[in-house]
Amino acid sequence: MGFFHNKKNDCIQCDTKFNNHDDLVKHVRHEHKKTIVICQYCKKEFIHEKDRLHHAREEHKHKLDERSRKDSHPEDYKTQSRVDAFRSRFSDKL
Repeated sequence: MGFFHNKKNDCIQCDTKFNNHDDLVKHVRHEHKKTIVICQYCKKEFIHEKDRLHHAREEHKHKLDERSRKDSHPEDYKTQSRVDAFRSRFSDKL
């Protein structure tokens, strides 16, 4: 059985190859002084924000769904409801 190498663990700045994601993150942090983004739910580290977002959507979907007010308060997001609420704060009387 041969060694399987995942290209997702290659440094795009210097072409160094790593066996796992954590080693790549450590390398980028220390060798290239790049800011690392962290998942707010599980504290996993990522080099790119797009990777963190993908991770959050896949691994923490239930937590993201809980944060969405649109599902729990659908009336608040209808345009006419928002217009009516805004207009109710004003009076036609001078």
